[in-house]
Amino acid sequence: MQYWIMKSEPDTYSIDDLKSFNIDHWDGIRNYQVRNFFRDTMQVGDQAFFYHSNCKEPGIVGLMEIASEAYPDHTAFIKGEKYFDAKSDPDQPRWLMVDVKYQRHTKRKITLGDLRNQKSLESMRLLQRGNRLSVIPLEKKEWNYILGME
Repeated sequence: MQYWIMKSEPDTYSIDDLKSFNIDHWDGIRNYQVRNFFRDTMQVGDQAFFYHSNCKEPGIVGLMEIASEAYPDHTAFIKGEKYFDAKSDPDQPRWLMVDVKYQRHTKRKITLGDLRNQKSLESMRLLQRGNRLSVIPLEKKEWNYILGME
């Protein structure tokens, strides 16, 4: 089993949106490294933190489970869509997505500041300078430590 942090701007798609759908697709990824995580590493049953980013107080707000293998991101093929990619071909898709299943809200928001203040998490990729990925792998010990911060 793998562990992840998956970021979304709450004004675009929030933990409450996922809760209302229960299972939904995680689309719009346009980064090759994240695409490769979806394709090569992520598996059904993996666990992920839902992280609200690019907001007044970024942080972990919920837990979810990876509910599907990676499959073509249909938003890449729809002209006029925010994530349309004219070079993406339905027969050889460039971009992938996965389904995620809501598990629960965290007992409290675990803010970016909370995470930065933990010596045990100082090597976590989320906290590394220059890391802008929207999907980030976690080590099991990091996952467990963060769960203990609730």
